Amino acid sequence: MSAPATPPAARSVLARPLTAEAFAPFGTVIDGAGAAPRPMNAGLARRFHDLAEVEVVGEGARTVIGLVEAEPYALPLRLSLVERHPLGAQAFVPLSTAPFLVVVCPDEGGRPGPPQAFVTTRPHQGICYARGTWHGVLTPFGAPQDFVVIDRGGPGGNLEEYVFTDPWTVHLQE
Repeated sequence: MSAPATPPAARSVLARPLTAEAFAPFGTVIDGAGAAPRPMNAGLARRFHDLAEVEVVGEGARTVIGLVEAEPYALPLRLSLVERHPLGAQAFVPLSTAPFLVVVCPDEGGRPGPPQAFVTTRPHQGICYARGTWHGVLTPFGAPQDFVVIDRGGPGGNLEEYVFTDPWTVHLQE
């Protein structure tokens, strides 16, 4: 008789606060904190410029901007699916001040490794997943949220999905 499989509850991840340093292996935190704003519109507006680069590759590739209306997820999150985009980075910027959950996985030989999870900590803080980064789906919690999404358009297969045989459970810190 073989040993019983590890129960899904044992595959647990604790979401920690999103910081630029902790998220750096996976992409860029989009946040005006620490950036020097430029005045514009006769000094009536401030522009926080060049906060992230959305890399796109491949013939006919272009950067596209869209809107996403996302329904909230129940927590703790049951993480069974991650995805990645081999031909372009993908950025999400919330249009509200509410936090959202960010799940990423290191690449281990073309497959996702153990997930790491973060919770945005500042109003309007967003993320830009680096090209090829394994990540969970857009995950607001508590209430629906709208986001600006900036990613790659054009020909070519730019979506790979991976389903975990044993899902992970992602918890928020208390």
